[in-house]
Amino acid sequence: MAQAIARYHVTDLKGFYELMAQTREVRVQAVAALAAGRPPEPAFAHSLENALLNLRETLRPDGKAELEVAPGRSMELDLGYELGELEKDLLYLRQGEAALLAYLDELQPGFSAETALAADTLRGLRFRAWITDRDGTTNNYCGRYNSSIQSVYNAVFLSRYARANVGRSVFITSAPLQDPGIVNVSVNPENSFIYAASKGRECLDLEGVRRVFPIEEEKQALLDSFNTRMEALLEEPEYEIFTLIGSGYQKKFGQTTIARQDITGTIPEAESRAFLARIKEMTARVDPEGGHFRIEDTGLDVEVILTVDDGQGGKDFSKAEGVDFLNSTFDLGLDQGPNLVSGDTRSDLPLAEAVLRHSADTWAVFVTRDEELARVVRELAPRSLIVSCPDVLVAALGALA
Repeated sequence: MAQAIARYHVTDLKGFYELMAQTREVRVQAVAALAAGRPPEPAFAHSLENALLNLRETLRPDGKAELEVAPGRSMELDLGYELGELEKDLLYLRQGEAALLAYLDELQPGFSAETALAADTLRGLRFRAWITDRDGTTNNYCGRYNSSIQSVYNAVFLSRYARANVGRSVFITSAPLQDPGIVNVSVNPENSFIYAASKGRECLDLEGVRRVFPIEEEKQALLDSFNTRMEALLEEPEYEIFTLIGSGYQKKFGQTTIARQDITGTIPEAESRAFLARIKEMTARVDPEGGHFRIEDTGLDVEVILTVDDGQGGKDFSKAEGVDFLNSTFDLGLDQGPNLVSGDTRSDLPLAEAVLRHSADTWAVFVTRDEELARVVRELAPRSLIVSCPDVLVAALGALA
């Protein structure tokens, strides 16, 4: 039994992340009980309610939270994801599935009709493999990866579908694998999903064994050297804040992500750009000829990426290469089909293309309100389904099981 979450006052960002980690432990046990056919203990809902109240107390009159990130410095947070998922979980745990679905229909007019249509489209289909993106596809977006804890209802619906209708199910993400990573924000029952992180370069199989796409020793040594230097820099008081905002510091397999800004603009622009310059300087010291690293700056995150040898100067490792690695490593049988692939942005198109290359007998499900992206998906995959938000997809899959 996870330690009960008590009522207390959250004052800083570290305390906020600790509280969210506690909700994960409670949710893991609630999901395990439901997956085993047992009713969840009332203590689970009580703990999550305390967590919800703790978060609500951090809110200002304008609905935003303001938490300390360093002595004398605070940041504004939109806790819409964290609060919303806790509210939905409490309703689900206390009043059941029908009450939750009715609530989702209130939140989004037309939700039930869209969910029914999606379920009808996929009804009767069974897939050899399902390869899916997480954030924005099966999980609602959150402003901070480390607090994007999967909700109980989400895990129950997805795992129920995976077990009933799919041979092997895989989450593939650009995030790290664990500590922190996708494993630390997921609460699915054991033996439900393979977790593939770093675009599929590292993964955790159903038995909990880590598998990796090999990286040349020379390249790995360079990335290790960069990470060591970066971690030393981030331990300095003036730079610690960059580990706490947005994506924070994520040490992936074959790639490192460092936040230099967040969506609320916590960091003054001059300070953010100066930090970007330090990262570029550090990369140049480790790879002076620029033959092994590529830097991608999104304005919020800086991605330091090891290139993959392609005979033409190197390229990024993508989810497409990840799909091929997963297929061979886990004997997914993608070439035999039928398969299901799901995503939500243009960056997931190579993922869908890779699965379709293995077999035309593939359904592509995309979560988007972008009509142009929807058009591209339909042209790419004649068997396709477009839905407007992750909860529609999750509820439809849950209904099919």
